[in-house]
Amino acid sequence: MLTTRKNLTVTTILLLLIAVTLSGCSGSTGGKGGITAGPLTPTNGQLEIPIAGISDGKSHHFQVRTDDGTMVTFFVLKSADGIIRAAIDACDVCYRSGLGYYQEGDKMVCKNCGQKFASNKINVIKGGCNPAPLNREVVGEKLVIQMRDVNMNSWYMKYRQS
Repeated sequence: MLTTRKNLTVTTILLLLIAVTLSGCSGSTGGKGGITAGPLTPTNGQLEIPIAGISDGKSHHFQVRTDDGTMVTFFVLKSADGIIRAAIDACDVCYRSGLGYYQEGDKMVCKNCGQKFASNKINVIKGGCNPAPLNREVVGEKLVIQMRDVNMNSWYMKYRQS
């Protein structure tokens, strides 16, 4: 009887773990209203992201390893005014939580405090709980982000669990 109960408990725990994994509760930054892309590799000190893949109005979260070895998560999105925005997935206030943002309609929402930020204010308003701006430039059909800018902002990710 005791062995049967142990087996049932172990089976239940395994089924719960499988259900949580399959339901998307694995900590993915794109779990709510965004798309999570794989890690990027810089070329000649810059990141190049094809605009065609990020022009859908949804937030796209990317990761890149900086010179100091920190894995930095950032997001890009085309806001309602047609401008492609980019920001570190953290802010001056809540970065220690390591949680970042998710998209809800035309707003980015802090996963830690729940503050909502209009997408057309990203890269415009800095400080506080606003997403930390990331310099970017459209060059031809690509969004270009310099690694020196990502490297300067790696401190935001020191509390993030990988």
